[in-house]
Amino acid sequence: MFNSPTTAHSFHIPVMGLGFTADTPMKVAKYGISSVVSIMDDHMLEDLRRIYSRKLQIPYLPITDKTDDSRANRIKAYLNLAHDAVNKQMEDLKSQSFEYSIAINEYFTLLPESHGLYVLYEKMKQEVGEAKEAIQSRLKAAISPGKIDVNIMTKVDKINFDKEGNELSREYSDALSALRGFAESDLESSVVFSAGMNPALYGYAEQFADFFPDLNGKIKKGIILKVSDYRSALIQGRFLAKKGLWVSEFRIESGLNCGGHAFATDGLLIGPILEEFKNNRAELRQILFDTCQKALTDKGSHLLSEDIMPKITYQGGIGSAAEDKFLMNYYQLDGTGWGSPFLLVPEATSVDKDTLDRLIQSRKSDYYLSHASPLGVPFNNLRSSSGEEQRISRIQKNRPGSPCYKKFLSFSTEFSSKPICTASREYQNLKLKDYAEGKTSQLEMDEVLEKDCLCEGLSASVILNQGEEPRRSLKAVTICPGPNLAYFKGVFSLKEMLDHIYGKVSIALDPERPQVFVKELQLYVQHLQHEISKSLPEKTQKFETYVEKFKTNLSQGIAYYQDLIANFPIDTEEVMGNMKVQLQELKDKIRGLELAKV
Repeated sequence: MFNSPTTAHSFHIPVMGLGFTADTPMKVAKYGISSVVSIMDDHMLEDLRRIYSRKLQIPYLPITDKTDDSRANRIKAYLNLAHDAVNKQMEDLKSQSFEYSIAINEYFTLLPESHGLYVLYEKMKQEVGEAKEAIQSRLKAAISPGKIDVNIMTKVDKINFDKEGNELSREYSDALSALRGFAESDLESSVVFSAGMNPALYGYAEQFADFFPDLNGKIKKGIILKVSDYRSALIQGRFLAKKGLWVSEFRIESGLNCGGHAFATDGLLIGPILEEFKNNRAELRQILFDTCQKALTDKGSHLLSEDIMPKITYQGGIGSAAEDKFLMNYYQLDGTGWGSPFLLVPEATSVDKDTLDRLIQSRKSDYYLSHASPLGVPFNNLRSSSGEEQRISRIQKNRPGSPCYKKFLSFSTEFSSKPICTASREYQNLKLKDYAEGKTSQLEMDEVLEKDCLCEGLSASVILNQGEEPRRSLKAVTICPGPNLAYFKGVFSLKEMLDHIYGKVSIALDPERPQVFVKELQLYVQHLQHEISKSLPEKTQKFETYVEKFKTNLSQGIAYYQDLIANFPIDTEEVMGNMKVQLQELKDKIRGLELAKV
């Protein structure tokens, strides 16, 4: 349930791709670590359910395409399997002896040293006899699993058709079906809505009682909004609150210093954004609380608990214990998200050996923001991935594009009334005909050929990691790490990564790694340079206004950071000294960005 006074860990593992965190809960939830599973690919989840059913020696009955509501039922079945598996792990853990078992001790040794349970655990080791047994009983009673949260990317909401080609009703669209699968599952956790507002999806949540308070004001299934700024949080939060739906957490993510799809702001930097949340937190809570209570009253429903508070967390590019600690303390956050570094932790994520080796051998230049996504949103990519190799090989063989089986990203109606995917072989062949006839520019054609099949590429790794072959032998892996991963090298144990997060030890990072605020700023300056360079020779007034606004926001962000460094010890003297120099250099670079010079 929500608003628990204590949690085991101050960080969570965000969703990564379709498959990289698909089975993460069954790896780390037993240690109290929360993580997020993408529930967009029901075919992959069904394959995983088959694999894990065999591993766990439980019956498996396939859910085929002929099954009614197959997509929602596959998602529900996999989430129930994960829920039951983690509950079984917790039962086993609590039955173990501190003297003879490793796992129960690991639960506590992985905690930050300041955590009350860690302190109590250390005290237990010094006690003997009945006093020791009493503390052990208290420790076992306090053990709780991490959350199995799920992610729905709101833009991935294709309308579906029956076998006769008739359009199915709205609740059978991809996003709404996924929500139904989660809502009808046994989980007590949250759905993370990412990529902006989807009114139909948000409204559909009203159909399920688990999203509303019970008699005691508790909510079984929460809603987490992934947002890029305060305004978005307020707009989306109020939209949901008017329906009696409470947002249990606002998960703020950097626009560019993140993995997966990148949703850049107009130069608004994460420091000022977090400051705005900090300053307006009480007001945000009150607006949403009052709105939600009124809606629940009008519905005749149970009301929220009077002490309920939305959590505020941040994720994107955090790389050191000092950064994590400053973010938590200064911005009064309830938690942070550590994503891409966990791709190097086999105990936590599912990255096949070939892809893991490619990550370790990669250079900084291999991490880039691409046009690979059929959604038309910039996508963090790895140049040396097997997915990129396959895409380029297909072009060289005059067979560009991918066979399109899953069709989750089929949204283009440029050539047909029925949407097709821009990464598909069908679409790219049609586009090449346009190019040959002079209807498509070279720049547009290059961007089209850069599209990749994310449906297959982002799900293959988890199946390969289980020693099996993905359906139709589509083994090429697309991976979407954030730029921060370029500074981590090697394979790490779960304990090594957690000790790094909590400052018990320090993983040796690339010495050129910039502080998290500076790295994001660098990415935004690069983004603006790119926007200016690709713009048409005849600059419109609208574009000029956009550039000036972007530059103003960046300059104000730099002034904010300069003031912050002058007044708060945000990191070591060496780090802050480097920040001062880098901020000034970036300030000068922004001043020199002029449209006329392009």
